Amino acid sequence: MPNIAQSRILILATDGFEQSELEFPRDKLREWGADVKVASLDGKPIRGWDDKTWGNEVEADLSLSDARAPDFDAIVLPGGQINPDVLRTKPEAVELVKAFHDAGKIVAAICHGPWMLVEAGIVKDLPVTSFPSIRTDLENAGGIWEDSEVVCEKGIVTSRNPGDLEAFVSKIVEEVREGRHTRRAA
Repeated sequence: MPNIAQSRILILATDGFEQSELEFPRDKLREWGADVKVASLDGKPIRGWDDKTWGNEVEADLSLSDARAPDFDAIVLPGGQINPDVLRTKPEAVELVKAFHDAGKIVAAICHGPWMLVEAGIVKDLPVTSFPSIRTDLENAGGIWEDSEVVCEKGIVTSRNPGDLEAFVSKIVEEVREGRHTRRAA
């Protein structure tokens, strides 16, 4: 069983991420001892969305072009409406998510973050959850949507909203401890 304190976890985000959905997993996973890095499109700081206005800026540790799946054990995809909607238009971001998936690594997405799973072609026949407004998108991509705080299948972890963050992070820790998962390539 891999040790969470020896794991490397990547959070991929851009401007408009849901503030708590980046900061809470980053901070809690670091408390567990994981080496957590934030990647932005250009490696520059990104600004979150907090309730009804722009939130805090978060420093990026690397750029998307420097983020490689072999260097990490898991990827976390925060939600917010803006963040995943922008990321899913970037082929290199979609390819990075596919690379994590195809390598059997943990892929965790919350709120609107599962849009990235749709774009990467990895939700067909997969039990998932998300913010309710993208339920139809997930179902149209072949996902089996359910209204639960956390849904996990073969290392793909999804949650609905900030209220699910405790369960979301706990499941990420559990899945990292399990190690790689065998699944069909996207």
